[in-house]
Amino acid sequence: MSRILIDGYNLGLEKGTGVATYARNLSYEIANLGHEVDVLYGNRASATRNDLLREIYFFDSSVDDRDRWLEILDQAYRAIEGPFTFRAKQIPVTGRVITRTFQSRLPKFDRLYNAPDLFTRAQSAFKLWKRPSTIRMPHKPDLAHWTYPIPLHVTGRPNIYTLHDVVPLRLPYTTLDHKRRYLQLLQTLDQKAAHFVTVSENSKRDLVDLVGIAPERITNTYQSVSIPDKYLNKPEDQVAREVEGLTGFDYKGYFLFWGSLEPKKNIGRLIEAYLSAQVETPLVIVGAQAWKSEQELKLLGDTETVYGSFERRRGARKRIIQMPYAPFPLLVSLIRGAKAAMFPSLYEGFGLPVLEAMLLGTPVICSNTSSLPEVAGDAALMVDPYDTQAITLAIRALDADVGLRDHHIALGHQQAARYSPEIYRERLKDVYDRFL
Repeated sequence: MSRILIDGYNLGLEKGTGVATYARNLSYEIANLGHEVDVLYGNRASATRNDLLREIYFFDSSVDDRDRWLEILDQAYRAIEGPFTFRAKQIPVTGRVITRTFQSRLPKFDRLYNAPDLFTRAQSAFKLWKRPSTIRMPHKPDLAHWTYPIPLHVTGRPNIYTLHDVVPLRLPYTTLDHKRRYLQLLQTLDQKAAHFVTVSENSKRDLVDLVGIAPERITNTYQSVSIPDKYLNKPEDQVAREVEGLTGFDYKGYFLFWGSLEPKKNIGRLIEAYLSAQVETPLVIVGAQAWKSEQELKLLGDTETVYGSFERRRGARKRIIQMPYAPFPLLVSLIRGAKAAMFPSLYEGFGLPVLEAMLLGTPVICSNTSSLPEVAGDAALMVDPYDTQAITLAIRALDADVGLRDHHIALGHQQAARYSPEIYRERLKDVYDRFL
């Protein structure tokens, strides 16, 4: 049995992302391979020597009351010192702090560690020195698997980095990343990493062509799609009551999008296409507003808050509601209750929501670009994401044709089965066996 370290960079305790889902699934598959799982966080919890307080502070999002300006000065001072060594402390998880609130967000773990502001400070140091920093653990792992390009490494051990995509380089106008620094980081990691993992052949090609990483140093493991049985097999009438009570829309009577409201998700064209389709079926959008989200949502016009949880549009746009967030159990019910899921993204490294919808028996409209054709196969109704009329026609087709929906539901189940945890686990094992 080996000890494998993964980072908690995207494993926030409140809201998750696609990369967070990747990291969480990875933790379970590492455990299923028979290894111990160490998870390293970098939140603002105090590094006190008191075991009870470390446990309390780790699960308290408001623990750090330091003045923001003092924090910025502290980070600047540490960055000027140069790339340095961080020390992580283990977080006791004894049950004295009730953590069921975070149950659906926590990864599988044997031990949790934290180094205060770890990721922010490491990134600050890299900005100045163009070198990754080092992390020291109370017990050094046998392998470190970083789930994101982070300027950190464990010395004396193989370090594997997952690179999901290169959106900042391929679609630079859709992100706020500093493009030169991002490219420098990837090229610097190429000098440190034992190996890279990615999630599609499309992403692998981009990493070879744009970053210059040798193809033999990259393994495409894809991802797995997995939803706990208690959500997957929840009685249909219970799901119907949940979604009808929350949205006011009928079960299987609305279209659904979920994800960050950012430019690469193409929400603006999706809304334009939906309004142009003039269908009676409502549209539910679940996602937090991110960079340029106001521009993406400008066609929705004025809003009013309903029950403090989502926004409903007035007038002709009243059939669209927007929810900033849905806990995972509720999101699963919303997916199961949708007539169809829509993902006309401009670019995806993998596109896990497409497979989640297919696994849950919901037909999908998605883009015919980036990794989506290889991931979705012929199970989705594919469109050119830059062609609003094409999206409109796809919405009309799925809305009106129950036979077409059933056809894509059947193909979707078959496609999702190709990305089972068991298949993903074997791909992951092949990578780890080379370095353990």
